[in-house]
Amino acid sequence: MGMVSTVGLVLHPQRDSEEAIETIVEWARKRDCAVLGLPDEVGRIDCNAIAVDTPALVRRSDLLVSLGGDGTMLRTMRLIAGRPTPVLGVNLGRLGFLAEIDVDELAPALSAIDEHRYTVEPRMAVRATGHDGRTVTAFNDIALVRIPGDGLAAVAVSVYGEPFVRYAADAVIVSTSTGSTAYNFSAGGPIVSPSVEGFLVVPAAAHSAFNRALVLSADEEVTLDVLPTSGQLALEVDGTIGGHLSPGDRLTVTALRAAARVVRLGTTTFYERARRKLRVNGSAEVD
Repeated sequence: MGMVSTVGLVLHPQRDSEEAIETIVEWARKRDCAVLGLPDEVGRIDCNAIAVDTPALVRRSDLLVSLGGDGTMLRTMRLIAGRPTPVLGVNLGRLGFLAEIDVDELAPALSAIDEHRYTVEPRMAVRATGHDGRTVTAFNDIALVRIPGDGLAAVAVSVYGEPFVRYAADAVIVSTSTGSTAYNFSAGGPIVSPSVEGFLVVPAAAHSAFNRALVLSADEEVTLDVLPTSGQLALEVDGTIGGHLSPGDRLTVTALRAAARVVRLGTTTFYERARRKLRVNGSAEVD
């Protein structure tokens, strides 16, 4: 990344990001650098960012700064999916996995980026294509989730068209290694290092005899068929509703390598973040 001449902002819908924005705007002003934001977001606060639509924000930014938490970071990554634009995550509030720094570290972080003292970590996404050709892209997970009061999620999983397992569960989750600490983790799946290029298929609260997760290579293609015995299912994309599925519907899921690039300044490792966030300590027997 050469000199940053345009910074794009993506803001959390509620959390107060005024201090962070002022820091960025001031940094940009000294460097004759433009700051862009989405109209409904920068319109909420009094700042010098130029309001542009999503395609312009994506096209024009040399660096995207996500101000919020993991949800905002995931949304920023989905906006940019497939482009090499680096994303810096700034945490406002609770500790996250994806955001690299807190607000008070923002000024030195921007200087480090200026001086090329940072690394960029590629992040894989999963993409699901429906029978109608419509696609959704997620950086944590795509989940087929039962609707309360309706039947279970009854889903057949095939790899390259070869039937492997049928799950009956509250949800069937397809997760990236990034998303292994999200819904997959609460469903009892493993914590996966972000440097592993693969994805997981895991049932949540499985009612089937087989309840184990399946780990696939980034090159494999998985098909999820909603079985006749299934209830109506919600399709969740990084935790937000992306549509609904009915018995007979089919999703084909593939991995997208390096679909986003996250700025790392070497302040914490994935394992430190995982230990703090998930309270990984192990058994009382060993302490």
